[in-house]
Amino acid sequence: MRLWSLHPKYLDPQGLVALWREALLAQAVLRGETKGYRSHPQLDRFRENRAPLSSISLYLKAIHDEAETRGYAFDKNKIRPVRKRVTLSVTSGQIEYEWLHLMEKLLVRNPALHRKYKDISVPETHPLFKVRTGGVEPWERPHNT
Repeated sequence: MRLWSLHPKYLDPQGLVALWREALLAQAVLRGETKGYRSHPQLDRFRENRAPLSSISLYLKAIHDEAETRGYAFDKNKIRPVRKRVTLSVTSGQIEYEWLHLMEKLLVRNPALHRKYKDISVPETHPLFKVRTGGVEPWERPHNT
């Protein structure tokens, strides 16, 4: 499961669809509707928020907004209502880590997007997140490339 802290606008079509599906799964986990992925470390930052269900709904809303911008038909009715406005924090080191990870993926999967984004040094974050100084988040599991 990869719940990107980066803005979803940077994802290629496969990445955006995968993020939508994984975020819906995360929503189900946080609602106690599934037994799988309950201990996935990327869910910790949502669980630790004062309103975990609202935070995942806001996360999904931004993905849906990006999908609409691209003309995709993601079902907005799958997003549970937002009861509280919240933000989550993410470290600058995590953003850097995810950016390098995404760029490696795009180099293989979508070289045109890689070329478009390769000169960006500070990418935008998902609208739910506010950046704070720090290294890679403790819940991150380093990928092998």
